[in-house]
Amino acid sequence: MISKPASKTVPDTSPVERQRLDKWLWFTRIAKTRTLATRLVETGKARINRARVTKASRTVQPGDVITLVIHEQVRVLKVLACGTRRGPAAEARELYEDMSPPPLKHETAIKAPPSPAQREKGAGRPTKRDRRQMLAWLFNKQSSSE
Repeated sequence: MISKPASKTVPDTSPVERQRLDKWLWFTRIAKTRTLATRLVETGKARINRARVTKASRTVQPGDVITLVIHEQVRVLKVLACGTRRGPAAEARELYEDMSPPPLKHETAIKAPPSPAQREKGAGRPTKRDRRQMLAWLFNKQSSSE
């Protein structure tokens, strides 16, 4: 019986020159899943080199500048390399340079104090005391407008 030599498959280690935008966002850990990355692009919250992108299949390459709007914050990322796998966060940060402007601090200082009816996200149901404060605030506001 003649045995065939075992074929060795050598993984392709050459650097990737171009990559789909949704895959790149997933590799860089900007998006938790490829589906979320696709949704982010298709809703019009992504731009490549100032041009709006609505297709997740659009390719990116080193040197491109990606502008994203995530949770009402603008992030500007310069593509340094395309990834070959979704590795740890430290490895993902090497794929881009964050050029985002720092958040403005004076915006929070200018805001009016919140009304008792406005509650923080995740605060749960209002307590009896909270409801009384809301009603008192509402009736004081209505009586002052009359």
